[in-house]
Amino acid sequence: MAKNLIGKNWCDASDGRTIKITNPATNELIDTVPESSNLDCDKAVEAAVEGQREWVKKPIHERANILMKFVSLIEEHKDELAKLLSDETGKPISEAIGEIANVSIGIPAFCEMAKHEYGKVIPYGQEKGQEHTLQYTVQAPLGVVVAVIPFNFPSDLFCQKVPSALLMGNSVILKPSAHNPLTLTKYVEYLLEAGVPGGAINLINGSGGEAVQAMAENPKVALVSLTGSTKAGAETMAKCAKNITHVMLELGGNDAFILDKDGDIDLAVEETIYGRLYNTGQVCCASKRFLVHKDIKEEFVTKLKERLEHIPVRMPSNPEAKIGCLISEDAAKKVEAQVNETVSLGAKVVFGGRRKGAFYEPTILVDVTKSMPVAKDEEIFGPVIPIIEFDTIDEAIKIANQSSYGLCGCIISKSQKTCQYVAEKLECGGVIINGASFFRSFEMPFGGWKHSGIGNEGVMTTLHEMSRTKTIILKNIL
Repeated sequence: MAKNLIGKNWCDASDGRTIKITNPATNELIDTVPESSNLDCDKAVEAAVEGQREWVKKPIHERANILMKFVSLIEEHKDELAKLLSDETGKPISEAIGEIANVSIGIPAFCEMAKHEYGKVIPYGQEKGQEHTLQYTVQAPLGVVVAVIPFNFPSDLFCQKVPSALLMGNSVILKPSAHNPLTLTKYVEYLLEAGVPGGAINLINGSGGEAVQAMAENPKVALVSLTGSTKAGAETMAKCAKNITHVMLELGGNDAFILDKDGDIDLAVEETIYGRLYNTGQVCCASKRFLVHKDIKEEFVTKLKERLEHIPVRMPSNPEAKIGCLISEDAAKKVEAQVNETVSLGAKVVFGGRRKGAFYEPTILVDVTKSMPVAKDEEIFGPVIPIIEFDTIDEAIKIANQSSYGLCGCIISKSQKTCQYVAEKLECGGVIINGASFFRSFEMPFGGWKHSGIGNEGVMTTLHEMSRTKTIILKNIL
């Protein structure tokens, strides 16, 4: 049985409760993990406070060297890690291999960036009266960081949150998803082997959000970095507000995919396949509302159906699988219910629409109107492509912006002028031109507007989010 890591000790939940971790494709039991109590969470925070005091004494170059050793360990064990990730998540093995490989891209970038965080200097005399005073800034640690990881990309989100927090001198309490915590448990083992001491890294398991909320309201926690649903983000933010605890929130999305009448339809089809069906549609920044000009809608639907006919759903362990299953049968049932609801409102299924256990077929919905919930704030976390007609580009922008979400969006058009116009008008944190909204490099600032979150993750921004600025003044030093 997998365990929590609290300080230097691997341990069960204080009350002995456990969570079963099953393969969603086969329903086979893989392992169990602790169902942590509030007492366990409090102990983890105390251990992290002590661990941070020791960890911060290491200079940045030593922290970076330790994390680069961790990268080497992941590379050494990449095949077994990819299999475990695929088994516990249900994502195609090819995608799991790619996600594990991203460790060697993201973490070295953060290590290099951390070593070049030089701060800023305000020279003598930049304002009247300061002719003899020098001012400069440094980035100081926050303290204890709680990193809440979602089920859909556990390795990628680990790489965004945990290394950056450690590099800036913080300690971390890692809280993986209750659906698939086993890969990240192995990551914690490899962090310890690489030289991160227990206490600087801690691991707490739990379901239903109770563990996250218990740590969010603990006054000794400095930051909660959470990727998850908007509901979970709002609850966490409310808990953190009691102690003015920092939050980084990357939440839900209902991204608009706009295909104008002059857009490359073949490109749009390929980008739809990638941008909607990757990870079986379980992607926050996946394109989820497909706004297609009325003059080309039929051609787009026809070509899309032809492509989908050649992408069968397979067992995730099959190397040829392009689409696997959802994270659980309950998740698939929710997608099924959302599709049925949309159909009851007047939409039509022209491809797919069937569920078997945790598997749900790629599905195309037409006759979706801009007034339906799916065209506004109903996020379908699965391989469903609802198509909404528009007449003018301004109408498409209005439909896109009617959602309370604002994670990403995209525009496909041969007119650069149109693309720039749409990019300026969309109310979201990122706009992709001539590609699906599913785009996230490690370097770029990634974060949403409106109900899609607060803060930005990425090599350009996360190190500042994981630290606080201190200004040091050498008064009358000259």
